[in-house]
Amino acid sequence: MKSDGLGSDFDEFVRAASPGLLHVAFLLCGDRGHAEDLLQTALLRTARRWSSVHSDPRAYARAALVNLVKDSWRDRSRRPPETPLLADTDTGATDDGTEAIVLRSALLHLVSELPPRQRAVLILRYYEDLPVEQVATLLDCTAAAVKSQTHYARTRLRELLANDHLDLLDDRRR
Repeated sequence: MKSDGLGSDFDEFVRAASPGLLHVAFLLCGDRGHAEDLLQTALLRTARRWSSVHSDPRAYARAALVNLVKDSWRDRSRRPPETPLLADTDTGATDDGTEAIVLRSALLHLVSELPPRQRAVLILRYYEDLPVEQVATLLDCTAAAVKSQTHYARTRLRELLANDHLDLLDDRRR
């Protein structure tokens, strides 16, 4: 056992859960470096409470991560403006079977244009596959707020797809 008292269970947890948690952090904040910092802090919080969260450490780490992201939203006025997740690039023809990857990238770009709370609701509901009640708990709001934010986010994504960004998807498919 290690001298820090955490042992190999925590090491195994970090190895197994970090990639997924990092991806969630990236989807929530849109910046790889910031996502890595958030994950590091969330893992530190999990380590401090390891003995009490040992039964479900991933849920605790995810909650810590969401709380850290919410804190960063509150500090938004002190930060420079967000940069888009993806830069517009000329992809050329994609007849080599990468259409699904290109479509996913375009959708990720559209999700990055949503307000942070709507983005968080979509990621937690559809990427993390969490129930409405758990998302409400993580975001410290009501289940009705989660449902309405989900509705507004999906409506906005449909608008983006139907309007200016439909040509983005069409160009990337060709």
